[in-house]
Amino acid sequence: MKRIIAAFAALFVAFSALFAQNDGRYDALQAKLDEYFASLLGERTEVINSECDYIIESCQDPEVKQWVALYVYDHYLSSKVMGEEAVAVHIAQEWFLSEKVPMKSEIDLMNAKIFVEFNKSSLIGMKAPVLNLRDSESRLVRVPAKNSYSLLYFYDTSCSSCRVQSANLKSFLSGSTFPLEFFAVYTGSDEAAWARYRMSDLNVDDAHHLWDPEMDSDYQLKYGVLETPQMLLVNPEGRIIGRKLDTSALGVLLSREGGEEEYVYGELFQMEFFSALFAEYGDSLTAENVDEVASYIAERTLGEGSMEEYKQMEGDLLYFLYSRRGEQLKAGALPFIDKYILGVDGIWTEPSDTANVISLAMMMKDLLEKTPVGEPVPDIAVPGVLRRRPCLFRKGSKTGVFKLRKLGKSYVVFYSEGCGSCKETLEAVDLLIAGDRKAKVLLVNVDSIMEEDPELGQMLLEDFDLSALPLVLKLGKKGIVERKYVDL
Repeated sequence: MKRIIAAFAALFVAFSALFAQNDGRYDALQAKLDEYFASLLGERTEVINSECDYIIESCQDPEVKQWVALYVYDHYLSSKVMGEEAVAVHIAQEWFLSEKVPMKSEIDLMNAKIFVEFNKSSLIGMKAPVLNLRDSESRLVRVPAKNSYSLLYFYDTSCSSCRVQSANLKSFLSGSTFPLEFFAVYTGSDEAAWARYRMSDLNVDDAHHLWDPEMDSDYQLKYGVLETPQMLLVNPEGRIIGRKLDTSALGVLLSREGGEEEYVYGELFQMEFFSALFAEYGDSLTAENVDEVASYIAERTLGEGSMEEYKQMEGDLLYFLYSRRGEQLKAGALPFIDKYILGVDGIWTEPSDTANVISLAMMMKDLLEKTPVGEPVPDIAVPGVLRRRPCLFRKGSKTGVFKLRKLGKSYVVFYSEGCGSCKETLEAVDLLIAGDRKAKVLLVNVDSIMEEDPELGQMLLEDFDLSALPLVLKLGKKGIVERKYVDL
């Protein structure tokens, strides 16, 4: 990795006074930093740490230095790239906790300290901390296993995201042949709820079902379990090679570990390729465009006699569609799966195809077919808050239990309290109601339902795709689903 160019470093020195005087000037600096972050993608953590230290050190003006350090820290703190949180840990320790650069407030500093404490022991490449947890018979079990790949899955029975992840994981593991020790760790203390969960949601062959209700093992601090679900992969040497995984990312990682000859789906550069490709459609993107792309791939690969290239490209497109939330991409995903993955004979015939592609396609198909557009919404009642613009004759909101088919023209928003995208959607609901006097929105807190009424929560999981919250539906008369995966 070559050093940062001198002109870029000079930018901080030459314009530091201007940046300090006018916050608007930070826009140009932010653009430069974003460009540089992109160039560092794929580099080793040690290289990124060194480059970021160099950038911050180059700032002579204290105010600019603080802004740059905070921007770098926030970028890697919120990064979606596995392992880059290690950079945020380094920046916090090197610049903020050492008091070389001040944070904006004491609360921010305290949050940085908590982040470091709960992440510094379980970063990618580190030796996995050893835990001694108890099974349902109160026997102590060592985690992770010695000389074997170990999958550590921390979950709670009242967590809606855990239920979705558990269903995906159960499906994936049942079709996987990768030699793996599966440790399912319940983070709560309700023994009866734990027993029900492991018999239904996590009924996986040869799974190690464990818990630590007294938290004697200190697993929260050692593995950074501040929220659930959390999934980590440890190699036979006891090193952490994956953290904060979902089922799709786990499949990619296991494919890579299984051997260099096996193609790895869903790599970052592949996802960026499809992201840029569909971005060219702009606001005119439709579900049919997914078929256009898939058809072109088929013509240029299978049509020219290259089955392997067909599998690689269409498989990567499958992983891309799985990872995206857009309404039109989701609408195009199901016909794509039926036509190009499950609907072709003699293509996906290898065991690795079943594990890496077919299992994901089947799981996606099951989720996408829930609550189809054009059909009535399931005839169930859910607790929630009905939001409308207030007027002389009614208040702006009403809390109660609502039958979905009786709502009439409305939006239904399934959300989780700890979800960043959900927060943005709830803010968009406020704007929608303020701008449209006829708008009606039912807000359904999935976390609350899972905790207070697990039976209803299970019904919601069976009827709706809650794999990624928020889920927004637009209903018409008589509860007909007009749109789903709506972005407000």
